[in-house]
Amino acid sequence: MNYLIGDLQGCCDAFERLLERVDFSPSRDRLYLLGDLANRGPATLATLRRLVGLGDTATCLLGNHDLHLLAVAHGTRKPSKGDTLDDVLDAVDRPAIVDWLRHQRLALFEHGWLMVHAGVVPQWDLDTTLALAGEIETRLQAPDLADFLAVMYGNTPDRWDPALAGDARLRFAINVLTRLRFCAADGTIDLHSKDGQGEAPPGLYRWFDAPGRLTAGVPVAFGHWSTLGLIDRPDLLSLDTGCVWGGQLTAMRVGPRGEREGLFQVPCDQAAPFH
Repeated sequence: MNYLIGDLQGCCDAFERLLERVDFSPSRDRLYLLGDLANRGPATLATLRRLVGLGDTATCLLGNHDLHLLAVAHGTRKPSKGDTLDDVLDAVDRPAIVDWLRHQRLALFEHGWLMVHAGVVPQWDLDTTLALAGEIETRLQAPDLADFLAVMYGNTPDRWDPALAGDARLRFAINVLTRLRFCAADGTIDLHSKDGQGEAPPGLYRWFDAPGRLTAGVPVAFGHWSTLGLIDRPDLLSLDTGCVWGGQLTAMRVGPRGEREGLFQVPCDQAAPFH
């Protein structure tokens, strides 16, 4: 059985309760974590250790908080207010955990679902999305990772162009896959607007409502947008239901051809102090 799971953000107890709720068996089941595995919750280290221990049973995407952890661990970014990363940074197995983290995915397509942490711009089709994710994954796994992490952040370029190259191309793709909420029909992304309850600012669309989206015929599962909450429609699954903020941790069981077989939720461990 296959389970698509929303943002953990260090909520290990909730994750364990969810596994109990679905009667998880590592010999039978496969887990797909949609990013933001780490940070803000009470037990980031325990969460990452649990995921590492699951081996091939769990396929994990990287979210913006996970990339932040990589950058902090490599000294290219300072911790932020509200971070709960000290347990990882002080751990004896920190090198192994950080190395495992940089080998995780940015997007994948399995069981009929395109899985990303945040979203895609209208101009990307399935193949383009997976190819760009693969470029980022290759770069994160390169020996000079710290050099890339030092230039990974920034809000430009803000519009897709197939001619983008180098760090600018990867930066745009990372912003789309791990930070996107709103965009224009021409592929210009907005990374400044408040996430609110999902109402788009004037001239913009929620990324999945953008006209002409080339992935419109492909079911997409994503996390990242806790105030949006659960969306369960034929072409879309929004699975970040704000566990770390006092909401629920959510999983959708899907069959081998992507058919939905059941929704499962457990309550949070404790609400994080910052939002």
